Amino acid sequence: MIERYTLPEMGALWTDQTKYATWLEVEIEAARAMAQYKIIPASAFKVIARKAAFSVARINAIEKEVNHDVIAFLTAVSEKVGPASRYLHFGMTSSDVLDTALSLQMKRAGAIIDAKVETALKLIKQLALKYKLTPCIGRTHGVLAEPTTVGMKFAVWYTELTRRRAQFARATETMSVGCISGAVGNFANLDPRIETAVCKRLGLKPAAVSTQVLQRDRHAEYIAALALLASSLEKFATEIRNLQRTEIGEMMEGFTKGQKGSSAMPHKRNPITAERITGIARLLRGYSVSAMENITLWHERDIAHSSVERVIIPDATIITDYALAKFNGLLAGLVVNERRMLENIYYGGGLVFSQRLLLKLTGPAGDRDKAYRLVQRNALTAADGKGRFDELVRDDIDIRKYLTVREIDECFDVSYYTRQVPAVFKRVFGR
Repeated sequence: MIERYTLPEMGALWTDQTKYATWLEVEIEAARAMAQYKIIPASAFKVIARKAAFSVARINAIEKEVNHDVIAFLTAVSEKVGPASRYLHFGMTSSDVLDTALSLQMKRAGAIIDAKVETALKLIKQLALKYKLTPCIGRTHGVLAEPTTVGMKFAVWYTELTRRRAQFARATETMSVGCISGAVGNFANLDPRIETAVCKRLGLKPAAVSTQVLQRDRHAEYIAALALLASSLEKFATEIRNLQRTEIGEMMEGFTKGQKGSSAMPHKRNPITAERITGIARLLRGYSVSAMENITLWHERDIAHSSVERVIIPDATIITDYALAKFNGLLAGLVVNERRMLENIYYGGGLVFSQRLLLKLTGPAGDRDKAYRLVQRNALTAADGKGRFDELVRDDIDIRKYLTVREIDECFDVSYYTRQVPAVFKRVFGR
């Protein structure tokens, strides 16, 4: 079912109202710290803290004249504060506010994304445990290989998404820094204690060194982590897309009552959510390249990065949040067709059991290549539709020289392929 994206938390984080409110958080905390260290009068801070406010419409109107967003913001706030506003933004430069506030927004966005990743991990774990020993066919090169279990597929997803979560957490931590260091980062008109105090109040760490701006490798790491997260979601979604193919039919997205799959073909049930996740991953990988291009700035600062970040950072976090919401919905409604999985395992009379038969035959035949050729000729005959593999093997007099019918039949027991799964699950999920 296509659900309208109604997750206001992330979208609200990137509105102009929230952006300017975050700027104001930084300005007020800077004024608080300056009053604490007697750089500005304590009375001025009290007025600033009490009266500081803004109107987005007023900021926009001022910006049309001055063509500078921070000046427009400060002017609008100063109109509310009055004479004490002369101590607002005291000794600071625009990027002290912009970069520190952006870090705060990105940290908050990270928390929203992490919560959805945590939900995804819980859903994947539930699926893994539910289908722990449910046999399905494994495929290599897109071709039938050997039996595995559905739970093993989900266990792989679980470990990969765990890595992506840890990676994004590290990137968010790297991004959770602020700078209140002045025009070229040398604190000429500021005391470093101001930066330390502001960052502590905001839940950030002060950058060890800045050049007016925070270095953009931090932002690139964050966006790259989102791109990798989305790429893993795409990998999982692509598996579902492939298994939903009519000729495979082992998994499919949930299809609700009243839903329609095609405007032309009433029989269609398409993996549209998985395909949407694939498209989002492509977009995020492009954003990661843009973020890396932003790393190189001229000298202490230019603003070549600014126009890029106004697009890619809000958009990257919003569409990642959206992709995770869709992915979690996909997992919650996922349909697993166990009957079709068994049918595919025994396709052609159990072609996928050829290695087990090969290993069983190698010892008695005395030569691995000889055993391989005996098994292969029957397997290829069955693959060409000229008989069932299990029957061909039982009737092969050359194989029967070495193996009894019972020994042959044992090779077609699917439980042989699931016996070590509990040990793997213990590694992944513990006891």
